[in-house]
Amino acid sequence: MKTNIGVFFGGRSTEHEISVISASQAMHAINRDKYNVTPIYISKQGKWYTGDALFDVANYRDMTALLAKCQEVYMRPIYDDYNLYKTKKPLFGSDVITRLDVVIPVLHGSNVEDGIFEGVLQTIGIPYAGCDVLASANGMDKITMKMILQACNIPVVDYVWFTDKQWFAKRDELIAQIEEKLGYPVIVKPANLGSSVGIGCAHNRTELIDKIDTAEQYSTRLIVDFMLKDLTVFYCFVIGVCDYYQMSVLEQTLTSLYILYYTDKYMGGTKGAKGMAASQKKFPADLPDVETKKIQFLAGETFRALSCHGVSRVGVMVEGKSGRGAWVCRRIFVNEINTIPGSLSFYLWEGSGIKFDEEMERLVQLALKRKREQGMKTVSYDQNIFSLGNGIKGGKMGKLGK
Repeated sequence: MKTNIGVFFGGRSTEHEISVISASQAMHAINRDKYNVTPIYISKQGKWYTGDALFDVANYRDMTALLAKCQEVYMRPIYDDYNLYKTKKPLFGSDVITRLDVVIPVLHGSNVEDGIFEGVLQTIGIPYAGCDVLASANGMDKITMKMILQACNIPVVDYVWFTDKQWFAKRDELIAQIEEKLGYPVIVKPANLGSSVGIGCAHNRTELIDKIDTAEQYSTRLIVDFMLKDLTVFYCFVIGVCDYYQMSVLEQTLTSLYILYYTDKYMGGTKGAKGMAASQKKFPADLPDVETKKIQFLAGETFRALSCHGVSRVGVMVEGKSGRGAWVCRRIFVNEINTIPGSLSFYLWEGSGIKFDEEMERLVQLALKRKREQGMKTVSYDQNIFSLGNGIKGGKMGKLGK
């Protein structure tokens, strides 16, 4: 029998639509001679649906018509129950639609990529591709990510972080701290969102206040980064697990924009940009071999330090520029990691000699391998402490010995 892969996508996230596109690409890349694919779409309201109509991305133009062709489903938070159930149990017959063997989450952004959904999967115990709860949470939160990388001597730019409550309670103190430690210009970000949502550049105090007021609408945790000059952004993709992994060729952004906004990336462009044309990319990157290896090394170290699994994208900022055939590279910093990158970065892997169907095969096998390894660990003791005598008396533990 074929292995049944459940592909989850959508979700209560600002990157909902991007997840749908990524999942559509991934599902069509899976080898159907070897695997069955069950699509599970999570709506913006958090409901789960399945059905063949979900395979065609064109159907999402009319969500009412699409969901009318689908079945609302759920999974029980019971260990080792891998069944997908109908929410409306029929009068006759089973309420089980299918049993999943492995899950591939293709979910982007908060509420889905930040460890919340991964926690559901780990509660059930089903094998799944990608980072676990801890790595997902740390990779999604730009503050804890930078703290971990700093502790591992991986270079990141100077930053100041705070909560939305702190911003309202001691605004003047935080502004003074930002100006003293970072100066202008700076980049303001919600700590746990992707696709440039809520991000803004501030060149003075007025802009700083405005950008933070915007960012706090999206997150309770905020971060302000020092802004580099003569910046070029490179991306390196990593596949594997934190103990053994492979880096891709580098992708180089050619846009002159410091921040490529969400609308620039996906909706035709603002700020003078023209959609993805403003985000022209080149791969392999136009960079000397020694600098390429430095960036690949830092990407791998980031993947390792955060205990990542599956496929991730690491953004690296290089302060410097090319001129007259030579690259002048002054400083290199890791910017962030995306633990479930858009389109699962298939085009970079194809440039590195790994076809999309081979990438999906690796993700499935990595998920199954992790499940086998986890099964070898001790998770409980065969010892009933209540059988040792005395029990619990008066709400307090009795004497159980030493």
